Amino acid sequence: MKYDEITLQLKRIYDEPGPNDGFRVLVDRLWPRGVSKEEAHIDLWLGGIAPSPSLRKWFDHDPTRWDEFLDRYFAELDENPQAVTELFQKATASPVTLLYAAKDVRHNHAVALKMYLEGD
Repeated sequence: MKYDEITLQLKRIYDEPGPNDGFRVLVDRLWPRGVSKEEAHIDLWLGGIAPSPSLRKWFDHDPTRWDEFLDRYFAELDENPQAVTELFQKATASPVTLLYAAKDVRHNHAVALKMYLEGD
């Protein structure tokens, strides 16, 4: 699955919104701690696109599980095309910024989601 017409960016929800963020989508299942809905400046909260609670708990942001996490999460996304479709139906302007709360900026589900959407 690849969407060439939309530019995807990643950003922590705790970072300040920027003028180049475009359409801001929170892709966490749970609302991030310490962030009010006003401060978040999100256009869409799409918790259904996040990994299942059991997969999230299994992964536990362990970099040694990253490759298997990708396989499992991509399989979940394949089985949940409505969430992916909803994201792109709502995101009519480029760019799209995927927002997440994880501290690890290299090994988190938003990184994996971006890889999935870009066909990597």
